[in-house]
Amino acid sequence: MAVELIRAEHINKSFSGIPALKDVSFDLNAGEVHALLGENGAGKSTLVKILSGVYTKDSGVVKVCGKEVDTLNPQKASALGIAIIHQELNLCAHLSVAENIFLGREKTRRGILNKRAANNEARILLQNLNIDLDPETIVGDLQVSKQQMVEIAKALSQNARILIMDEPTSALTSSEIEELFKIVRSLKEQDCGIIYISHRLEELRHIVDRATILRDGAYVTTLNYGETNLPELISHMVGRDIKEKFPHVECPVGKKVLEVKNLNAGRLVRDISFELREGEVVGIAGLMGSGRTETTRALYGIDKKQSGEIILDGRSIRVRKPADSIREGIVLIPEDRKKDGLFTKLSIRNNIGLPNLDLLSNMFGIVNKTKEKDTALKCRDDLKIKLSSIENDSASLSGGNQQKVVVGKWMSRSFRVAIFDEPTRGIDVAAKIEIYNIINRLKQQGIGILFVSSELPEILGFADRILVMCDGRITGELPRKDATQELILDMATRFEKKIA
Repeated sequence: MAVELIRAEHINKSFSGIPALKDVSFDLNAGEVHALLGENGAGKSTLVKILSGVYTKDSGVVKVCGKEVDTLNPQKASALGIAIIHQELNLCAHLSVAENIFLGREKTRRGILNKRAANNEARILLQNLNIDLDPETIVGDLQVSKQQMVEIAKALSQNARILIMDEPTSALTSSEIEELFKIVRSLKEQDCGIIYISHRLEELRHIVDRATILRDGAYVTTLNYGETNLPELISHMVGRDIKEKFPHVECPVGKKVLEVKNLNAGRLVRDISFELREGEVVGIAGLMGSGRTETTRALYGIDKKQSGEIILDGRSIRVRKPADSIREGIVLIPEDRKKDGLFTKLSIRNNIGLPNLDLLSNMFGIVNKTKEKDTALKCRDDLKIKLSSIENDSASLSGGNQQKVVVGKWMSRSFRVAIFDEPTRGIDVAAKIEIYNIINRLKQQGIGILFVSSELPEILGFADRILVMCDGRITGELPRKDATQELILDMATRFEKKIA
């Protein structure tokens, strides 16, 4: 019989009178991966923050290894063997692997830091997990996947038996995901229990035993993962059937709106040339490090270009900074919405207003607050952003609604080209459909769309034409009807194969 590690019964939690969890129950057994699924705003993060001691429940019962725990805080949760690995990794980039693992619990000898002891203990821990890392390596020099391994080792160094993983694969390549899954399987064999949150439903079948689904803060069902299928999961999550995963709209392709000639900017933007037409979605595919994001940054003026020409509506334009792009009619929805797309400590109203101050201010530079408020409310209504008030911090929104704010702040101004870099990363199935529909509306208005994605099914299902990058170069172009995953992967590894 399975040993129960943690049980939550009839949990309730509200914020400012608004229910976040309503009578939710959940349990986790030793040697099990139990997925916690639901749309953004379903209550997943609230539940795991209660289980890890970040939030205090309003009512309900939490039991750890059969014993009821009245109050939890992060220190008590850690002492009980509960650890959480957040989507945004909490590591000190300037410190070594060993220093990060024992941060706050430093190895000392007679009051002096004992680096040798820390390195030796970290090395044994990493070897036991089959993680090939040098404890003395600086964490900032590691790939994201390796940093995640450091987070896991850090948690297990504190004797964690209950590991909460929040979107652990959102920034990983397929090979890095498999590396992570090997660690997860190893932890299962050691009788650890893992609560696994992910929007990438296709990958769950490789590691998940059970799935509990939340919707609008309420418990829906718990399923044995091997006895269900993707449409059934999605139906439980959104409360309805989603007929089409990638809603593709056919539009007449208009005149050439953007032409890029021989663009060079750093090591990962080499001699990039392509065209984009009105009413067209051009996908940019490639493996991590291929230069996709770097190309969008150079186009938008974030990174300095060394050479090349950008032609908009037949006219050569100078783009030295983002303000130049915005003025000319090129806008960017960046890869990392929290870091580059939002001021999370500012209100939703301010976030929508900031890039439009030229439209909202009078000749003396004074912002018309009424116009700013009306702009934010129109954005809320047009994009169906779920929020209690436009005066709330943008950090209070779910991932999908944050992404709508990032998109919506451009809707008050005219533009010709929209660059979407990983626009559906870390958001749920229903929110993805809403983002696709927003892009389709822009497409129907004759806007040219550049669409960067690491998800090959998404690129294949949504783009009209696909550019493939490898090692900073465009290595191939495919029309929608001819594109396959095999062809894209062949083009995405073209230079790697030459080196091999």
